[in-house]
Amino acid sequence: MRAMTLDRGSAASPTSVRSSRKSGPGPGGSRRGSPAVPELVQVLVADRSPAMRLGVRLALESDGCLVCAAAGDASAAVEAAVRVRPHLCLLDADLPGGGIAAVAEISSMLPGTRVVVFADSGGEAELFSALRAGASGYLFKYIDLTRLPVTLRRVLEGEPALPRALVAGLIAELRNGEGERRLAIRYKLTRREFEVLELLSEKLTTAEIAQRLFVAKVTVRTHIAAILKKLGVQDRESAIRLVEES
Repeated sequence: MRAMTLDRGSAASPTSVRSSRKSGPGPGGSRRGSPAVPELVQVLVADRSPAMRLGVRLALESDGCLVCAAAGDASAAVEAAVRVRPHLCLLDADLPGGGIAAVAEISSMLPGTRVVVFADSGGEAELFSALRAGASGYLFKYIDLTRLPVTLRRVLEGEPALPRALVAGLIAELRNGEGERRLAIRYKLTRREFEVLELLSEKLTTAEIAQRLFVAKVTVRTHIAAILKKLGVQDRESAIRLVEES
C-alpha cells in the first residue's frame, strides 16, 4: 500500500513540511534544558487500520499537530518518512511488513526523527525490541487519544513514552542484566556481541536472533563465533551457563 500524503495545501507538501519546522518552543514551551519542540509538530501515522489512522489524525490535528503523511504498511511508512521527514513517526507494532523493522529503518535513515510504537497489546519482549530498534516510546492504542498530542510533544522534548504496566519489567530487566554487563566488560565483548549474548541467554535460535536484530543469519553466526572465542567456551550452552552464573 502506497503511503498517502495528506493534502493540506502547501503545509503538507514535502518541501513545505521541511521548511515549516521551527527552532523555537511549541505552544506550551519547552522545558528548561530539553530540546525545543517545533511550533507545528508534523507526524507520520502508520497503522494497518484506516479507522485508527483517522482517529489518531483527528486527535492530533484538534490540538495543533499536523499529520503530514499516513501509511498502511511498513514499506510505505519508511518511504513516506524519508520523503516528508516528519518530526515524529507513530508506527503500528503490527504493520504488515513488520512494524519493528520499520522502526529500525526509519531510526537508521532519519536519526533526527523520533519514532513511537503504537501497539494493541504487548509485553516486555516487544517493548525491548522496539527500544533496541531505536524507538523513543511505546504506547498502547487503548490510551485516551485526547492525551496523545501532549505525550508526543513530551517525546520531542526528550522524555520516553512508556506504559506504566511495563516500566516495572524494564527496571527489573536492567537490574538483572548487571551480571551480564560485567561479563561483557570482563571479556571485552562489543556492544553487538553483548546483544547477541543476551538473546542467546533467552534460548533464541540463530534465525530468531537475526530477526530480532534485523541482520542476516550469517552475521549472527559470525558474532556467536566471536563470543565463544572471547569467552573461551566451545558451544552456546556453555556461553549461556556463564551468563546464568554471572
